[in-house]
Amino acid sequence: MTRQQTAVVAGGGIAGVAAAIALAQAGWRATVLERAPAFGEVGAGLGLTGNGMAALRALLVEEEVRAAGHLAPHAGYQDRSGRWLLRIPAAGSGPRSITTICGIHRQRLHATLRQAAAAAGAQLVTGAEVTSVRPGDPGGEPAAVMWQTSAGEHTGEADLVVAADGVRSTVRTQLFPDARPRYTGSTSWRAVITDTAFEGRLIEVWGAGTEFGALRVSDSEVYWYGEFVHPGGATFADELTAAQAHFAGWASWIRAMVAATSASQLMRHDVYELPGGCPRYVHGRVVMIGDAAHAMLPTIGQGAATALEDGVCVGRMIAAPVSAGGDLADALAAFDQARRPRCRQLARQATMIARFGFELGDGWRQPVRNTLLRLIPAGPAFKAGTRIVGWTPPA
Repeated sequence: MTRQQTAVVAGGGIAGVAAAIALAQAGWRATVLERAPAFGEVGAGLGLTGNGMAALRALLVEEEVRAAGHLAPHAGYQDRSGRWLLRIPAAGSGPRSITTICGIHRQRLHATLRQAAAAAGAQLVTGAEVTSVRPGDPGGEPAAVMWQTSAGEHTGEADLVVAADGVRSTVRTQLFPDARPRYTGSTSWRAVITDTAFEGRLIEVWGAGTEFGALRVSDSEVYWYGEFVHPGGATFADELTAAQAHFAGWASWIRAMVAATSASQLMRHDVYELPGGCPRYVHGRVVMIGDAAHAMLPTIGQGAATALEDGVCVGRMIAAPVSAGGDLADALAAFDQARRPRCRQLARQATMIARFGFELGDGWRQPVRNTLLRLIPAGPAFKAGTRIVGWTPPA
């Protein structure tokens, strides 16, 4: 009887759990090691574009995620006073299929993926902090993972290690020590609030040094974020009062949304990226995915979507070919050749949008940028997004 292939996934976030599902679908035995004492997701809401939904379809959880979230088209961009800079038509085929987004609470997305992983047979372990990895050789010795729990130190061998341990990845630090995360220069408030009045479409707002966005994530909830240029590691004595003061001069609907937020609903995190991404997504029998491989700015909303893409590709480009008798080294190389150029391109696009958007300075730059945006037809502008959202999972 053929031996069942084994994989250890370092990190139990969206990327790691998605990879575990895809590995199990390919017939592998997957173990997910999560350092936190319980599985979950820190964060508020997110929006999944078409490529993220295509990945969920491949993982056989699209319908469950749709039911847990809220489909919302992108309305366009406004300036801080609420005037439209670029508006997408509310009806018609045009760019609508490209710009429709599934808004969902991050914790609900993660719970859906986690349930699917467990149902597929993946072993989900909490309180297990990966401390080091021996990458092994695709044609020779297996990989080995060392991790720490309350019971002590553990070591396990595997045919494949999936590094999905985030922007501050322990695995990446060991294998690619020069690939270090960098503070982007901005920090972001986020909250999910009770709201039934907001229209629900994603609206993004650009001001000098600040971006605001809002998206419905259920029939009764709206997710909003406010990213702004600020020194890293800063603290505010009262986060909610600081947020209200920051947006005091903005459009009335934005002020109302911040005012409807309680202190317990509000969170803030500094934004980090991995400049240029990891130089390679594979090392020995280790494959890097998610933020561990390509943490990028959130300006094009591709963090969760690319994590889901990565997870699907681990199963379909690595696990499935090897299960069918293919060579692991060839499968890993194919993954790297497919994923690295795409994710680097998305990261560059996110940086470009940030510089043209909220990072643009004050003064004459704002009215010039705003005038240019108002001259751009909405249809052609958003059809350019097909390269992002038109991703198709590998067969």
